[in-house]
Amino acid sequence: MQEEVENRTVNLAISTTKLTFRTIVNGYNAWKRHHQAKVAQKTSQLPVGKQSIKELIGQNQGVSSIPIEKTDLKGFEQVARKYGVDYAITKDQNVIPPKYTVFFKAKDADALTSAFEEFTNRKLKAKEKPSILEQLDKLKELVATILPDKVRHKSQERDL
Repeated sequence: MQEEVENRTVNLAISTTKLTFRTIVNGYNAWKRHHQAKVAQKTSQLPVGKQSIKELIGQNQGVSSIPIEKTDLKGFEQVARKYGVDYAITKDQNVIPPKYTVFFKAKDADALTSAFEEFTNRKLKAKEKPSILEQLDKLKELVATILPDKVRHKSQERDL
């Protein structure tokens, strides 16, 4: 009787070990299949937004370009992301100051036109706004004409 109990205990331990090993192997294989599917999905997707010129041209669609000033790059990037426009920015260092060119394309012609409309509207609004420093200078002059003895000058303070 004791021998039978020992045999059953040993058989239970062996079968449990086999079960856990098989479970681990099956879990690993499932993870590996999932990981390979995820990697295959990433490689099949086309890049979106800012990318290199090689990636942009490799999408087999027409590419257009415009020259742009460095000060306008961030504004263009914001609008391009908003409308889902793919773009690449290049810098021509042979010219002083450096010249930037933006290559772009979009799946929708409407998205492209609306993106450029918004970008040009932003630039025009920025030009129309008066400079805060200019406004401050005008106010200083106005105060100086109204109250000439109340205006302090730094050069007068340093001499004392």
